[in-house]
Amino acid sequence: MAWDTAKTKRLLLDAAVDEFAAHGPEGARIDRIAAAAGVNKERIYPYFGGKKQLFDAVVERELEQLAAAVPLEEADGRSVGLPEYAGRVFDYHLAHPHLLRLLQWEALYGAAGAAVAGEERRAAYYAEKVAAVSRARQGAGGPARAGAQLPPGDLLYAVVALAGWQFAAPQLARMILGGTAGEDPVARRAAVVDMVRRLAL
Repeated sequence: MAWDTAKTKRLLLDAAVDEFAAHGPEGARIDRIAAAAGVNKERIYPYFGGKKQLFDAVVERELEQLAAAVPLEEADGRSVGLPEYAGRVFDYHLAHPHLLRLLQWEALYGAAGAAVAGEERRAAYYAEKVAAVSRARQGAGGPARAGAQLPPGDLLYAVVALAGWQFAAPQLARMILGGTAGEDPVARRAAVVDMVRRLAL
């Protein structure tokens, strides 16, 4: 019977998500990933090349899943709108808390200023998001007030930060806001959407 390579890779990636989110690329253990996947650990090396490459593959796959689940423009080209987009990103992080932990590990273990895996492709993806913000603004008749001159890239970055930072640093949310996003997600989501609506005016 032929070996199902695609299934094996998927099992390894699925198992690696939790291991890397919990322990980072240095603390993660290949044997634990293989055991959780039900796969011989020797399969990891020909498929991914090693632990660092497996971590990179996990991060890239998780970002691709976020991109697919939370588009800024619908398939027909209709803009989702930044407030709605921010709410959807918030929802995604609430349901998938491991993604921000993976990105934090990536930042911690990367050399200062060094490119991360897939950076050109990821940067191109965000460039298209920035272009989508610009198109949405133009479609809405352009800036409505002087404050709306915030560059599209800065605006998108603010949206990403507002939707995700309280999950990345819940201790700050608890100290500043009196609770974390997970304790009252409806109220925190509404606050994020409202802040983005104000920013995008």
